[in-house]
Formats: sequence, structure tokens, C-alpha cells
Amino acid sequence: MDLKNIRSYFKFSKEQSAGVFFLFVIMLVLQLGYFFVDGNSVKENGLDKQKWLAIQSEFDALKNDRSSVSYKKYSFNPNFITDYKGYKLGMSVQEIDRLLAYRKENKYVNSAKEFQNVTQISDSLLNVIAPLFKFPDWVKDKKEHKEYVDYKNKPFIKFDKKEKAVLADINKATQEDLIKVYGIGEVISKRILNMKESLGGFVSMDQMNEVWGLSPEVIDNLNSHFKIESNSSLKKIDINNASLKEISRFIYFKYPLSKEIITYRSMNGDFKNIEDLIKIKGFPVEKANIIALYLDFN
Repeated sequence: MDLKNIRSYFKFSKEQSAGVFFLFVIMLVLQLGYFFVDGNSVKENGLDKQKWLAIQSEFDALKNDRSSVSYKKYSFNPNFITDYKGYKLGMSVQEIDRLLAYRKENKYVNSAKEFQNVTQISDSLLNVIAPLFKFPDWVKDKKEHKEYVDYKNKPFIKFDKKEKAVLADINKATQEDLIKVYGIGEVISKRILNMKESLGGFVSMDQMNEVWGLSPEVIDNLNSHFKIESNSSLKKIDINNASLKEISRFIYFKYPLSKEIITYRSMNGDFKNIEDLIKIKGFPVEKANIIALYLDFN
């Protein structure tokens, strides 16, 4: 190839030379910009990575701390196991149902062995959950006091006359009087007094069955210490003139039943006796004899 012809390719006019120069400058600026921008991103990525590593280490530390935490297991009264609680303990549906059916009869289990007899759970499950059982203090005390006494070596004592216990009026009993009864503490005594105050007084010792937390054994102890005397100061409800608000305050009449009583009275006239009230839907018939003593039909 002729050298002169080659040189002709590199001959530019003034305008062409300026264009080539500016093109070169633009390419140089782009290259520098790409270098610096990419470098910054690398630095930022490096910083972000360090931050994430620090956060990850914190998560790992928290995870290790959580795995080392030992959760405290709380004791509970097995008489009040719910469906969910029984499921969490590993009981089957049938075993839970047996306990609930037993409780519906107003009966209580007072030992781990009795719990197994009622629910029919396996020995292995009983060994796991029995250490968590907590029975009332009076159950424990009752067992401790049932010690064998050898009366053969005891001197024979002859009683000429059996001393008869004097029963007090439960409507006049104080909290201190109630706590003296075996199986009743501060909480139960307050429930009894609160119920007496809301009713204006008890009319039957059978009402002790309605105090939550009283077992049949403790109720027997109450009956051996207290009785119901005539309560002339008992303020009765004028069932034929009382308002809805006044009737609904009576603990045996819930608000829906109180509305039914008002409706029945407005449509059928005054109530003559408790038999008229029994006709109302939702009336607690099993408590009619007690409720009647709190009502005035005149």
C-alpha cells in the first residue's frame, strides 16, 4: 500500500479535528465517572455487608440466649383442667371428658391416684404431670391428720353425757368466725360474706353449694357449726311492682330472665305465687323454694 495514500486518511479539517478532540474528552469523562461511581458502590456494599454481619451476630447471640432460657412450670389444681390445658399436657379427648363429667357431678379429685382412677391416664403420663399437681391446703392438712392411733394402750375414758355442739347463726357470722371452720380461708370467707350481703341474708344452708370453691366436705363442716335462724330483717323483692333494674339486681335473676318476668307480668297480671314464676322460660326451677323466700307476692 502506498504510504501517501495512508496519510490521506489522517488528514482532518479544523472542524473534524475539534470534533475528534471533544469525542475523546467525552470518552475520558465517562470512563472516569464509571470508575468513581463503581468504586463508591463497592465501598457502600462493603459497609452494608459489615452492618448485616453485625446484625447477624446479634441475632445469633439472642438465639443462643433464648435456647439457654429455662421456662418455669407452674403448679395447678387438676380439678380445673380445661380442654386446651389437657391437650397441652398430653391427655386424650376421652381422658379429658371423663374428668369433666366427674366435675359436673360436683365431685373433686384429691390425689394423683384418684386423678388417674377418674381419667384412666397411663402411668407414664401420670409420672410426668403429677409433680405439677397442687391440691388445696385443707386436703393436705386432712391427710396429715389422718394418722393411726393405737387406742389399745390408751386409758378408757367414759363420758357420762355427750356434749352437744351449739350452732351459730351464719347470718351473724364474721370473717373470723368462718375462718375457724376447717377448710375455709380468707378468700372463701369473703365470698360467703359477699353473697350474704348481696342477698340481704341467707335463707337456707343449701345456698352454701352456690359459693364457688366450697367442696362437699367443707360444706358439711359449715353445717356442723352454723344454721339459719329466722331473718325478720330480710328485705324481700316486691315482684309485682319492682322495676327491671331492681329485679335484675337479684343474683338468681339474670338480666334476660328479668326481662321475661316484666313481659309476663305486663301481659298476664300480678304473680300470685312461685308457681306462676316457674312458668317463665329460663326460670331456675331447682332453686324455686329458696327464691320464693326472697319474694313478696302481696
